[in-house]
Amino acid sequence: MYCKGFRAGAVCAGIKHKDRPDLAMLACDHPAAAAAVFTRNQVTAAPVRISRDHIRSGRCQALIVNSGNANCATGRQGMENAKAMAEAAAFALGTDPELIQVASTGVIGQQLPMDRILPAVPKLASSLRNDGLEDLAHAIMTTDLVRKTASQTLILPSGEVTVCGVAKGSGMICPDMATMLSFIMTDADLNPAALSRLLTEAVNRSFNRITVDGDTSTNDTVLLMASGASGVRIRENDEKLFADALNQICMDLATQVVLDGEGATKLVRIEVTGAATSEDALKAAETVANSPLVKTALFGEDANWGRLAMAVGRSGAKLDPDRITLSFDNALLVKDGIWLGPEAEAKASSVMKQKKFTILIDLGVGEGQDFMLTCDFSYDYVRINADYRS
Repeated sequence: MYCKGFRAGAVCAGIKHKDRPDLAMLACDHPAAAAAVFTRNQVTAAPVRISRDHIRSGRCQALIVNSGNANCATGRQGMENAKAMAEAAAFALGTDPELIQVASTGVIGQQLPMDRILPAVPKLASSLRNDGLEDLAHAIMTTDLVRKTASQTLILPSGEVTVCGVAKGSGMICPDMATMLSFIMTDADLNPAALSRLLTEAVNRSFNRITVDGDTSTNDTVLLMASGASGVRIRENDEKLFADALNQICMDLATQVVLDGEGATKLVRIEVTGAATSEDALKAAETVANSPLVKTALFGEDANWGRLAMAVGRSGAKLDPDRITLSFDNALLVKDGIWLGPEAEAKASSVMKQKKFTILIDLGVGEGQDFMLTCDFSYDYVRINADYRS
């Protein structure tokens, strides 16, 4: 996976573990056009605050990111540490600290071990390679079981461009802006305003449509950088094609996050149609996707449609319970609010044995529609989160 104009690398700084990479960098050969979206959680990590300030210029040359420690709820010292990371990265690359984005992920409430991080930055800068994105994807993992990467080459009338990205996320996933951490890059030539608009649209239909556990992280960040190294300018008539590619990359990464949800065994699309408005459809889909009772039923492969009806009913969406229709893929289970019997339930339960399936909920009151991607709650989810800090 390679995108012109970018290099990436990672080293082991011993932030939490002594035997795995936990400090990474993504750098552009020159200051790139950039845009980002961040968490709306009011408890916001120090690196998010620093990066929000820096991205206002619409330019970014590099990102420095650590795993193992979120640098959140760490007060003035946490802010100083985030600034020090930006300054160290800038010095190592010979650029301005305000062109550096900073990101962290891991345990909340503990100070970063700067005595280990800062000495590792020169080695980190030396590790940068054109093909280093896999190393970056590995270094940002926490409870993730797999690296998350995506890449797409787009052939335009004016030439070839690449869009690629990495992400991390497994738990504390219910984004309200972006999600977890995701870093996307392209060698296309775009201005910051276009990047910001396209990123916001892509995030809203991907990262903002996923949930693992209903909890929005304090550190959520999605960063998009455009190096222009391909020499291909995205003009008005090319923008739709580029937007489609960016949307696909974001949806690919977002789906990988849910697939790798902590302890997850199922990937489930909650699709709501027939709502009074699209806003109502999203309300209903989100409530179902985040319901612990629904998610445990998914794990148990139990077509307990009463839990779905309960969640839709408390979502705040306008509905008529006598018009609700429920299906699991093509297995119709409830028609106009009435259960269709044991045979229909057996077919729905059979669908639930699959790794991936869709629950379709028709509210029968309008034309609104939307969706969410979710996963189940397994025994492992409790085990992972009960022992997370140990």
